[in-house]
Amino acid sequence: MTFVVDFGEIKKLMDTQQAAAALRDAAMTRKCIAPLRETYEHMSIEDAYAIQRINTDHHLANGRRLVGCKIGLTSLTVQKQLGVDQPDFGMLFDNMGYGDGEPIPVSILHQPRIEAEIAFVMGRDIEVPNPGHVDVLNAVEYALPALEIVGSRIADWNIRITDTIADNASSGAYVLGSAPRKLSSFDLRLCGMSMERQGSLVSVGAGAACLGNPLNAVVWLARTMTARGTPLKAGDLVLSGALGPMVGVNPGDAFEARISGLGSVRALFDHDVSKAHQ
Repeated sequence: MTFVVDFGEIKKLMDTQQAAAALRDAAMTRKCIAPLRETYEHMSIEDAYAIQRINTDHHLANGRRLVGCKIGLTSLTVQKQLGVDQPDFGMLFDNMGYGDGEPIPVSILHQPRIEAEIAFVMGRDIEVPNPGHVDVLNAVEYALPALEIVGSRIADWNIRITDTIADNASSGAYVLGSAPRKLSSFDLRLCGMSMERQGSLVSVGAGAACLGNPLNAVVWLARTMTARGTPLKAGDLVLSGALGPMVGVNPGDAFEARISGLGSVRALFDHDVSKAHQ
């Protein structure tokens, strides 16, 4: 029997492991790395998701728990900048979440920026093939106002699509409001958003800025996760994407976002590095 060794495939596997380790080291040391697309010139979108999965498995093996997904690249303007025509996704872990007004230590963050979003919590599993809007509407239990603190382990935010996917969709932390709302109680598309830093307006937007409607983003995610064999489940949290421009974060900052019909949520950034999640 003759065995054929595919050295190209072996190199790809080695590259994905190496890239995943580089991202973990950057997260731990807070020393950003060069864009992965430059270090690994032939990296594809699927290669980038493979890197993300390696680090997801690493975190799960080390005691973290998955609580849901985040959707990125929901702005058509940002998609054009990165040369893509669809969003991406990353994983949300239990140690990324903070409560409304709970201080967030800047020591856990990487080049942080903040954006206001609508968070959805699933009340039912979505396991039908190619789920649609009705399937998602029936599955969502409630929505909350949210602030996502995005971050990048890539130096100077010099990212393209493969860089951000591999880097868990440039995830960092998130804050959830505390007053759940049924989807029937507000307009997902027309709800206005305003975000203030220390009382000064820094970002405005609306539901329509997120793929035309945040529900469209969740449907995209539901279809994507079902096709990958990991459908959304009851209890999953989904961060659906930015409603307006992201804003840089500094130690000591205090942000408050208001989304019409949905309420408000606050993010406070602590100077005390000793309060980081373990």
